[in-house]
Amino acid sequence: MRIAVVGATGLVGGEMLKVLAERQVQITELIPVASERSAGKKITFKGKEYTIVGMKAAIELKPDIAIFSAGGSISLEFAPQFAAVGTIVIDNSSAWRMSPEHKLVVPEINAGLLTKEDKIIANPNCSTIQMVVALAPLHKKYKIKRIVVSTYQSVSGSGIKAVNQMEAERKGEEAEPAYPHAIDKNVLPHIDVFLDNGYTKEEMKMVNETKKIMGDDNIQVTATAVRIPVVGGHSEAVNVEFEQDFDLKDVRDLMANTPGVVLQDDVQNNVYPMPLDAHGKDEVFVGRLRRDETQPNTLNMWIVADNLRKGAATNAVQIAEYLIDQFWSVKA
Repeated sequence: MRIAVVGATGLVGGEMLKVLAERQVQITELIPVASERSAGKKITFKGKEYTIVGMKAAIELKPDIAIFSAGGSISLEFAPQFAAVGTIVIDNSSAWRMSPEHKLVVPEINAGLLTKEDKIIANPNCSTIQMVVALAPLHKKYKIKRIVVSTYQSVSGSGIKAVNQMEAERKGEEAEPAYPHAIDKNVLPHIDVFLDNGYTKEEMKMVNETKKIMGDDNIQVTATAVRIPVVGGHSEAVNVEFEQDFDLKDVRDLMANTPGVVLQDDVQNNVYPMPLDAHGKDEVFVGRLRRDETQPNTLNMWIVADNLRKGAATNAVQIAEYLIDQFWSVKA
């Protein structure tokens, strides 16, 4: 099992390497890939040193799987080149997510759609992943009509430049800005670019990707995506209206028994999901479950996950694990 990690020197790429090691994915050869200027540098994986290679050299090596976290333009250019030599690409950018020809996969929900013929597989947006992991079992039982979501997203979702900006601001120092305004002691209702409809690209990703992953275009979604001065971990306030009524105890039981979800819903003892507690973990944390008292069949919930883990690296590695298990007969 020869696995390439494209963008191995980035925040998400580094997390992918960490997750591959932690989950003990059976790799016979690791191929760390980065830009040509990083080629020749060394990284350490599971106690062994590896030399970073450039994109063209990696394609020539014909890995079995290439996990990409190098940006949309890189994916559009090079993912088809990997696919052409027989490599299955799992791409973390937005390049292929809404393509009708490509699957958008959260393994707990729709890994069963994957076949050997899928050479480029899209990894969803971080804020979408954590929301649908929690909502999919509820949709199956009660059928979702409408979702209103407000996100509280950490700066690591913007990359190392944004983390450096916030940390410099906290020290009263200058740093190259990742945002148009200060982020420390501030909140920015602005993630990605603004579109003609007044929403940001991030907000529309949540709208469109949710429908595709759930396989239901009738679900109505409206989103407000907000950047907050937290290093890691995204939080979401989700208001979800169902076609059928629900019992809160049944909802709690369902969340407690959903793979990949951890229920933290004991407000009497101040137990609820927080980014600090989600850090470094692969699960999606759910709490503050309560009825919306203003209209029927509507639930309020609070969803938190580590955006670099389940929101990116872990989900991509889980896709790889599924492929290995199904098509290589190698247990991850």
